[in-house]
Amino acid sequence: MAQREIKLSLVYRDMWQSSGKYQPRKDQLERIAPVLVEMGCFARVETNGGAFEQVNLLYGENPNKAVRAFTKPLNEAGIQTHMLDRGLNGLRMFPVPADVRRLMYKVKKAQGVDITRIFDGLNDPRNVIPSIHYAKEAGMIPQATLCITHSPVHTVEYYADLADQFIAAGAPEICLKDMAGIGRPRFLGRLVKAIKTKHPDVIIEYHGHSGPGFSVASMLEVCDNGADVIDVAMEPLSWGKIHPDVITIREMLIDAGYKVADINMDAYMKARALTQEFIDDFLGYFINPSNMLTSSLLVGCGLPGGMMGSMMADLKGVHAGINMHLRKKGEPELSVDDLLVRLFDEVAYVWPRLGYPPLVTPFSQYVKNVALMNVYNLTIGKGRWEAIDNNTWGMILGKSGRLPGKLDQEIIDLAKEKGFEFTTEDPQLNYPDALDKFRAEMKENGWELGEDDEELFEFAMHEAQYRDYKSGAAKERFQAELDKAKTDALVKKGYSAEDAVKIKRQGTEPIEAPASGQIIWEVDPEDYSTAPALGTFIKTGEPLCYIQTTAGYFEPVISNFTGRLAEVAAQGANIRKGEALAYVRPAEKEELFVESEPERLRRVEQLEEVRHVIRARRAKK
Repeated sequence: MAQREIKLSLVYRDMWQSSGKYQPRKDQLERIAPVLVEMGCFARVETNGGAFEQVNLLYGENPNKAVRAFTKPLNEAGIQTHMLDRGLNGLRMFPVPADVRRLMYKVKKAQGVDITRIFDGLNDPRNVIPSIHYAKEAGMIPQATLCITHSPVHTVEYYADLADQFIAAGAPEICLKDMAGIGRPRFLGRLVKAIKTKHPDVIIEYHGHSGPGFSVASMLEVCDNGADVIDVAMEPLSWGKIHPDVITIREMLIDAGYKVADINMDAYMKARALTQEFIDDFLGYFINPSNMLTSSLLVGCGLPGGMMGSMMADLKGVHAGINMHLRKKGEPELSVDDLLVRLFDEVAYVWPRLGYPPLVTPFSQYVKNVALMNVYNLTIGKGRWEAIDNNTWGMILGKSGRLPGKLDQEIIDLAKEKGFEFTTEDPQLNYPDALDKFRAEMKENGWELGEDDEELFEFAMHEAQYRDYKSGAAKERFQAELDKAKTDALVKKGYSAEDAVKIKRQGTEPIEAPASGQIIWEVDPEDYSTAPALGTFIKTGEPLCYIQTTAGYFEPVISNFTGRLAEVAAQGANIRKGEALAYVRPAEKEELFVESEPERLRRVEQLEEVRHVIRARRAKK
């Protein structure tokens, strides 16, 4: 009898999402993609979705260009690419108009994404099934998702019925999204068997975080019961609250008698080194060390591991206030650990009373926020439920979809007391089509709709972040945030702020302004001119930027170093002749000859764009 094959999917996007705040830049993704291909073991790679696009905008980069760059080499190698989408919420944390949702799949298919993993935080079919249809219309493979959690209402029968509905709606694949890693292994095995028995041709993919420690056993159980694809991570972003490493899972499955693709370990080590380089470059400043640790405390509260960092930050925020109140009352102060236990206990109290929403974005945040404010108010002598925000009320009232369980009567009475009304209507009806409005504004602003309307989609999906990206405010804010993070890291080690600046500049060389005036960085005909991202590769003898002098001339600044930018002055900043407008970390000898073809082509395109704009400005004068 032939061995049954289990395919492996690298969740490269989610590895970063579960670790910290930011995702790799386009140039970094271009460098890692060919190495992932070279590893030879992945049938699928998760390239985008979830917060990927929004995060790119937050640091002033174009997410559409990043997605196209990342998917291209994977597509050419025959590796399926997949993304994560939130159904009714699209790629953001709140509902999206239907016409914007429909456009998303057309755009992502055109950008090279094969599969979309569609999930709804409440497991409401009304929020998932339309996306199944939109994805199929666009030529994508819709993978309908079951958000796994552990509660009295989340039974095998509950999930199997959901799978039946999604498959009947046209989904050829089902994903078990065990976002907190608290799905019990035998339970998950029974669920996979129930789906496969009824739908043997449907592909089942398991996604399990390693936070509380069940995931390795869960992966073996789901495979033994018919799962086809397993999501894995790789060092240095595996284990902890992230995902199990591909090496361990592959060896386990081979020992269990399955056929699994070989790993090119030389390529694994190259990918590992590149990922670590990205961490060292800037991403590591936004990774909470606690996210690299497994914690059995997550078993009880059921919260996703990726939330631990933000939860601890929230706890520290209320910690001082609670202890100040306790000191005034003459009562003993609480440690952060004391508060953490109280918070976990409060989550266990709040969650069933709010109808057992699966603890996944954004509902995990809602439950955590209510529990946190309850802990604070109870500790200082107030009552529960006194600080429920509007988004949480929207969930309670049914505006986001149907809750899996029943609301506690206490919550129902509180809603009536406030004059709120419950609804059972389709949540999409509350959000009318909006593309025409965004298209008209882009035309008025002179903004390009983009290839395959991708810029229109990005504006409609992430309006506020897109405006900041177009204006350059996002990149300026990110550069300032990164600079502060670097300084703070050094100050924590005991350095003064002044010494921290000197240390940050160690190993770099300054590029000085050849004239006094205003700094004009790269000029893109499609986007507003902004300072280049830190880490951008530059070469000796090529224009870096321009100084617009008081006389109106554009004086080119020629790079006298080959390397990567470590610090840059802000776009439009005034500078005096001889002052440093950038600091460059000179390239190592081996890096002088490894500029990738995409980097070279991008550099050539940017230079031609700058020359075109400068010629046009001179012609006007």
